[in-house]
Amino acid sequence: MPTVTAPPPAPRASAWTAFGVCSLIWGSTFLFISIGNDAVPPVWAATLRLGLAAPLLSAIALAMRHPFPRGAALRAAAWYGFWQFGVSFPLLYWGQTRFPSGLTAVLYATIPLTTAFLARAFGLERLETARLAGAAVALAGVALIFSGQLGADIPAASLLAIVLAATSAALSGVLFKRGPRQSPLWANAAGAMVGFVMCLVVSLALGESHRLPVTAAGWGPILYLTLAGSIGAFVLFAWLVSHWPVTRVSFIGVVTPVVALALGAVVRHERLTPASLAGSALVLGGVVLGLRGSAGGAGRPETR
Repeated sequence: MPTVTAPPPAPRASAWTAFGVCSLIWGSTFLFISIGNDAVPPVWAATLRLGLAAPLLSAIALAMRHPFPRGAALRAAAWYGFWQFGVSFPLLYWGQTRFPSGLTAVLYATIPLTTAFLARAFGLERLETARLAGAAVALAGVALIFSGQLGADIPAASLLAIVLAATSAALSGVLFKRGPRQSPLWANAAGAMVGFVMCLVVSLALGESHRLPVTAAGWGPILYLTLAGSIGAFVLFAWLVSHWPVTRVSFIGVVTPVVALALGAVVRHERLTPASLAGSALVLGGVVLGLRGSAGGAGRPETR
């Protein structure tokens, strides 16, 4: 009887590089969303981003001859797009109209803990003590950053929108992990198309203006978020989800606040207090603890 060989593990250096690049890009996207909201209605900006990303990703997938997902794989990509692009994006873009970019990234740092519980609920991974401890330390850092940053009145609706956006993003990764392995290019292309339709409906319901931007200030953030965020980081994320445990991949969400807080302070003059610096150190400590706790599976494809 012929033996069935497992897919080759991802090179360790490649996986860590993808993790680092993803963290840097997503740390900057909160800033660019905030800048873009100054010139373009928020959900319409998300719609334009996805409308550009879907055909670009499809063209790259076709050029690289990646197989188009079908059946269960296509359903997984659709659910991924529903929650990541169709639910999380409108909430994120709308919430950031009244919420600082650095604090938005901080709230996104709740994703690892949410992901750990969701992954356990769906039977994907165990709730390992080290992972939960790492998430708990990181969340303590988040709380310290939040206490140091929260100096002005924050609209409750904006705060709730960002929290729900982060929760939806966590769910999208878990649902994608449940599906069969597939091309991350096609997964993001299909997901972006689902999100495009949903964002357009939400934008119409909100009565936003749907004029195309005519200035660099309008198009610049959209193009950056499309090329670096939707085509770069999301593809790397989908690739990582296929090669690393989903809980470990989710720790990207506790690195990005450090990047976002620094960029917000420099570019948008968002206040960076000593408490924020101390909290950032705790966040990074939680990342290290969580990653060490799951280091045994580094670079090894998950078995379903």
